[in-house]
Amino acid sequence: MASILDEYEDSLSRSAVLQPGCPNVGIPHSGYVNAQLEKEVPIFTKQRIDFTPSERITSLVVSCNQLCMSLGKDTLLRIDLGKANEPNHMELGRKDDAKVHKMFLDHTGSHLLIALSSTEVLYVNRNGQKVRPLARWKGQLVESVGWNKTLGTESSTGPILVGTSQGQIFEAELSASEGGLFGPAPDLYFRPLYVLNEEGGPAPVCSLEAERGPDGRGCVIATTRQRLFQFIGRAVEGAEAQGFSGLFAAYTDHPPPFREFPSNLGYSELAFYTPKLRSAPRAFAWMMGDGVLYGSLDCGRPDSLLSEERVWEYPEGVGPGASPPLAIVLTQFHFLLLLADRVEAVCTLTGQVVLRDHFLEKFGPLKHMVKDSSTGQLWAYTERAVFRYHVQREARDVWRTYLDMNRFDLAKEYCRERPDCLDTVLAREADFCFRQHRYLESARCYALTQSYFEEIALKFLEARQEEALAEFLQRKLASLKPTERTQATLLTTWLTELYLSRLGALQGDPEALNLYRETRERFRAFLSSPRHKEWLFASRASIHELLASHGDTEHMVYFAVIMQDYERVVAYHCQHEAYEEALAVLARHRDPQLFYKFSPILIRHIPRQLVDAWIELGSRLDARQLIPALVNYSQGGEAQQVSQAIRYMEFCVNVLGETEQAIHNYLLSLYARGQPASLLAYLEQAGANPHRVHYDLKYALRLCAEHGHHRACVHVYKVLELYEEAVDLALQVDVDLAKQCADLPEEDEELRKKLWLKIARHVVQEEEDVQTAMACLASCPLLKIEDVLPFFPDFVTIDHFKEAICSSLKAYNHHIQELQREMEEATASAQRIRRDLQELRGRYGTVEPQDKCATCDFPLLNRPFYLFLCGHMFHADCLLQAVRPGLPAYKQARLEELQRKLGAALPPAKGSSRAKDAEGGAATGGPSREQLKADLDELVAAECVYCGELMIRSIDRPFIDPQRYEEEHLSWL
Repeated sequence: MASILDEYEDSLSRSAVLQPGCPNVGIPHSGYVNAQLEKEVPIFTKQRIDFTPSERITSLVVSCNQLCMSLGKDTLLRIDLGKANEPNHMELGRKDDAKVHKMFLDHTGSHLLIALSSTEVLYVNRNGQKVRPLARWKGQLVESVGWNKTLGTESSTGPILVGTSQGQIFEAELSASEGGLFGPAPDLYFRPLYVLNEEGGPAPVCSLEAERGPDGRGCVIATTRQRLFQFIGRAVEGAEAQGFSGLFAAYTDHPPPFREFPSNLGYSELAFYTPKLRSAPRAFAWMMGDGVLYGSLDCGRPDSLLSEERVWEYPEGVGPGASPPLAIVLTQFHFLLLLADRVEAVCTLTGQVVLRDHFLEKFGPLKHMVKDSSTGQLWAYTERAVFRYHVQREARDVWRTYLDMNRFDLAKEYCRERPDCLDTVLAREADFCFRQHRYLESARCYALTQSYFEEIALKFLEARQEEALAEFLQRKLASLKPTERTQATLLTTWLTELYLSRLGALQGDPEALNLYRETRERFRAFLSSPRHKEWLFASRASIHELLASHGDTEHMVYFAVIMQDYERVVAYHCQHEAYEEALAVLARHRDPQLFYKFSPILIRHIPRQLVDAWIELGSRLDARQLIPALVNYSQGGEAQQVSQAIRYMEFCVNVLGETEQAIHNYLLSLYARGQPASLLAYLEQAGANPHRVHYDLKYALRLCAEHGHHRACVHVYKVLELYEEAVDLALQVDVDLAKQCADLPEEDEELRKKLWLKIARHVVQEEEDVQTAMACLASCPLLKIEDVLPFFPDFVTIDHFKEAICSSLKAYNHHIQELQREMEEATASAQRIRRDLQELRGRYGTVEPQDKCATCDFPLLNRPFYLFLCGHMFHADCLLQAVRPGLPAYKQARLEELQRKLGAALPPAKGSSRAKDAEGGAATGGPSREQLKADLDELVAAECVYCGELMIRSIDRPFIDPQRYEEEHLSWL
């Protein structure tokens, strides 16, 4: 028993399989599907269990991975298939000759019923080790049990139905609780509900299935040898609401609906297919005399649970008169019939036999076949062997069956994960719809296939189905990849041509007005579709050409707007002289490049509106790129043309603050031509600083000179600091203006005097006005009467200059007096300085023995020292160190040089030869030691380091050297 359940791979040598299948290859008519070959695995694979029973097997049931089999007449073998190496043997404890008639195992695998031929029934619980007889059941040969899948648990079965060989249906309930010797019996109750009859009277209840509908209704299907009964109804409110008594009570006065077939096998068997555990069954198969009744099962239907019924006749050689079927199990798409020597699987969709599996004679005849609904595995057994069938990928070829039946929706559902098969289904569906003249549906299906594009397109063209062709092209376009640009261009162009041709054919027909509007809306929806936007944008040039060739200007504009090709829209409006509409498009989309391109055209027709649009955009426009349009427009010279140009340039300069020289130069030219009065105001507003004006001074000077604007020229001369030229030109216009120019060079008195002399000469020689000339003398203090006298003619009498001469003499006299006063003050100051020098020579200071150096605070008399008149005293070396950092670099170098020379010239001893040499050196012109000390004192002791200028210059020096700041900062932490 150690290897009672071997794995599938280890048992291939003992497997017998008959299963046709189609290879998973690429579709021949497709040029795109390249599916790899896949190894076909048989749907039904048989495996013999490596198990040799000690006695013959009399019955076997499997449910929820629990396998129970009876061996001989007194042994029960229970196996948990999850723990196959731990089988459990139990003795039934029977001493009589009673045999096991049938065994029944509930959906949880917990409750096992053993019906004996002696009309006794035994109960075994999954968790118990005791076989318990059911006293209330005695005397009934149980043929079938309808388990309660809703209320049944591992500890209790809930209300269940029991069918007997006498046609009676009982309701019972079992409990797994075990008491003592006098504890409660497992069968809580056992009461009759109904009796099934055939023509000859009561008939054995061959099968019982109980289900509960989604609305709480009870549904029971019971079969006899020839009849299939249906019990449908709601449970009666009350204590027995969870049981079946109320359901069967409704059929006390009238029989339940049933299906009857004349032939019989002497028995029948009912099988359900349930997709998932504890879910409602979907299909049923009833094995009876005439064949297998197969159909769908719906517990929610009010009248009958069965639908889509059909009877599949038994295969050849199978039936009541030949080899009768012994059992039936139902899978999703097949039912398997168990015969004495073989198993045959029949497809429920076609009725064809897809598997005929023969068993070896050495195993003996087959007894029965059961299905474990929790795992989907099928079990068959003989008296000496157990076999298991694995069901794998049962639905893989179902699509082909549905395809042959033209049930395309189901075919696509079952091959959704197989692109090659799905393509075949779609192609077949498309062909079917085409033959049925359902061209739009055909086009949609063709678009999903990988069929050759040219063939499909030609089919629709030959059938003159342009609408279906357009649908096909649109769907193909939507499925293209981003890299397939050529195909996208072809499809978008073709679709556009189809729509335009259709619109052209319908446009002139008044009876087709609604169809025309509908087609136009579809065309616009195509042009504006977000899915096609990328392809339409890539093909926009060819589409525009098509629209133009058809003369469809309306859709040209519509498409250009969708593609945001506003340049084409504006150009279209301009060509049709709809300038205001063109400007509206420009103003709405605010694209500067479009303004630059179309402004030369629009300004000639709507100048004011265009300038208003420019002003509204403000700084988004580059005024430099609009100047060409303004220049072309203002060349006519009309006042209105110039005024619009000036209006925009003034906005740029005054509001936007433009500083581009080209803009200011162009504004100057406009002022010079159209508004001379504003020219001088603009120049004066710009200022007189040549580095801050934004126009070209030389260009402005030439422009003003060409148009004769002399005052403006004078202003430009002033900005250029060409004062002589400014005065010369101003004298031609206004003397007062010349006077203003003459006073501008404030720092250059000689130039001012020269300019004023020019004014005086002009006044005297040109205007011959003596009074004005005298006024010039009063206006400029630099001029004297003697400077202007040479300009007057000889006949002028002195009376005209009397006042000027007197005021000049008074000025000279006042100047002489001032000089005398300054000389007296200088003399007095010199005398005071002499007295101070005399006093300084006699001043002295005293040093006490306890006096200390102001720097090092050590006694002063220990080393050479300096004494200052302010009272501060320093050692010579301390003063040197204090003064050195504050000296300039060249003085520090001089100080080092003097120190070096003093160190070389050591003081000699009196009367020595070195003293004579030193005196001789001094006599020869070299600096003596005394001279070097005097030079050193002049550098170091010229002033007190604390009271002199050195201290004042060091007031902004930080207390801590910046280079030593971090070190000092860290020392304080």
